[in-house]
Amino acid sequence: MTEEVKKTHLNQWHIAHGGRMVPFAGWEMPVQYPSGPIQEHHATRNVAGLFDIDHMGQMEIRGPDAEIFLNQLVTYDVTQMKLYEAHYAIFCYEDGTCVDDLFIYKLPDPSDDSPQHIYFFLAINASNREKDVAWVQAHTRGYKVRVTDLSDDTYMLAFQGPRAVEIMNRMTRADLLKAPRFSAVQDTLLGEVPILLGRTGYTGEDGFELFFPARYAVAVWEAVLKEAGPEGVIPIGLAARDSLRFEACMPLYGHEISDHITPVEAGLGFAISYHKEFIGRNALLKQKLEKPARVLVGFEMIERGMAREHYPVAKDGQLIGHVTSGMYAPTLDKYLGMALLPREFSSRDTEIEILIRNKPVKAKVVKKPFYIPAYRR
Repeated sequence: MTEEVKKTHLNQWHIAHGGRMVPFAGWEMPVQYPSGPIQEHHATRNVAGLFDIDHMGQMEIRGPDAEIFLNQLVTYDVTQMKLYEAHYAIFCYEDGTCVDDLFIYKLPDPSDDSPQHIYFFLAINASNREKDVAWVQAHTRGYKVRVTDLSDDTYMLAFQGPRAVEIMNRMTRADLLKAPRFSAVQDTLLGEVPILLGRTGYTGEDGFELFFPARYAVAVWEAVLKEAGPEGVIPIGLAARDSLRFEACMPLYGHEISDHITPVEAGLGFAISYHKEFIGRNALLKQKLEKPARVLVGFEMIERGMAREHYPVAKDGQLIGHVTSGMYAPTLDKYLGMALLPREFSSRDTEIEILIRNKPVKAKVVKKPFYIPAYRR
């Protein structure tokens, strides 16, 4: 029996406004709107775009041992995080490969029974929601913690672009202009909607990811579009979301990281705290010290052609790796890709061949990221 595809609270809104709906990670989601993915991409880069990403999952970890428990599960040292700070991290298996990547928010809770009166809010990937929750719950033995899957009751939107912070700041009581990147703000929207705004994102632009009670989905979505629409903000589908993250070389689970690829191979060392213990640490430390046999590289097509995921990569007629993601990059007007290759072929300007329908097409290794994210400018 085929599993029923889930629908977000905005499903009918998307359909009514011309969204082309497709199945994605068990959900029916808009891949694009009548404006088209190229225009949606440029709108996000130039002004801002609004994304329905409620297919993503959320969970929280509370209790006296919340911090030491989570610290054993993730690559990043959460004890170094300040209140309201957000950080990217990874769940790893013992062999160093990835269960999933996630964002962690460290938040205050005066009523909580943890020594520091804190709890942790996690944003996880849609396709891995059930696996991630089961993975965390499977390790709770011996710890005084409560793990709760909040996904069904929490709605998640993203508002991304160079004007996003300024526009959202007009809608909140808090001064969002003072919120540092990779931090969170708890506030109220529309006079009654409790909301967590994480100054994070998956596009390479500044902006926020919004978390609030699911029953307010339509009201919040339409309020943001009403406020920002006159300035050129439009809804953004999955196609543009993918091209935006791709230009910034942000990893996608199942592509640049997976249960066969480690964060060391993927170049995600900034998310790994080797000074503390966590599941997979020894495997990753060994790989770091000995240098990984393969690494994730960026490449640009020299000859005409578009690389796609899983396409083989060759050097002088010998297969050496595979493409993890590849597409046309609208901001740069180039055909680019990322690939896992042996380290000896990872130097910039190394010529390689992408096998497109079994025909070798010339490409060269280039620097990542292709587009410099806002937080690095």
